[in-house]
Amino acid sequence: MRAGHKGTGPGAITPDGCAVELYSRLSLGPEPDIIAAAVPAGARILELGCGVGRMTHPLLERGFTVTAVDESAEMLERVRGARTICSPIEDLDLGETFDVVLLASFLVHSGDVRVRQELLRTCARHVTPGGCVLIQREGEDYHTNVPRERVDPSGLIIRIVSSQPVGDGVNSVRAEYEYPDATWTQTFLARPLTKEQFEQALAEADLEVDKYLTEDRIWVRAVRR
Repeated sequence: MRAGHKGTGPGAITPDGCAVELYSRLSLGPEPDIIAAAVPAGARILELGCGVGRMTHPLLERGFTVTAVDESAEMLERVRGARTICSPIEDLDLGETFDVVLLASFLVHSGDVRVRQELLRTCARHVTPGGCVLIQREGEDYHTNVPRERVDPSGLIIRIVSSQPVGDGVNSVRAEYEYPDATWTQTFLARPLTKEQFEQALAEADLEVDKYLTEDRIWVRAVRR
């Protein structure tokens, strides 16, 4: 388990506290459509932190070729139809490049600055010249609008219970996920980033914003500088 991260509930728990069974049940929102609208048809995509393939499978259905990377072998066992690679993202060096590199799930908000830098360098290292990196950021009220809850279309109640500062600009976030027949919790470290801090982090990895893809600036298309 990564320092500052933990998870509880049925089934396997990944090093960052995610529950494999939980993510296998979650419904999917507009993410595949956002991605498909931002990249060329039929693009080769490197998906970093693919989990159980919630976005992998819809992207494959839309005609993309996906190489799916995750550090959890239990997560990758649920992925079908894609080339899979079990590796921490920050250590990845495939010696090849892709039209699109995808870094979703708020991974850019890693509480460890070194890990965040290595994640973005992995993105830059694997994107082809003229390609792009798609990044999912936290919403601007992610750490301030707490506690809060919403009901997923699958019937899941998702609660962000707390977000507490633990020093050095990092918050410890506690989330609860409740189905009628099962409950999971996750505690993880996240570093809030303003738009300016986010863009500075990109610059340190030789990347820059090409376009904010959504009005809330959660989805971003970046390119090599």
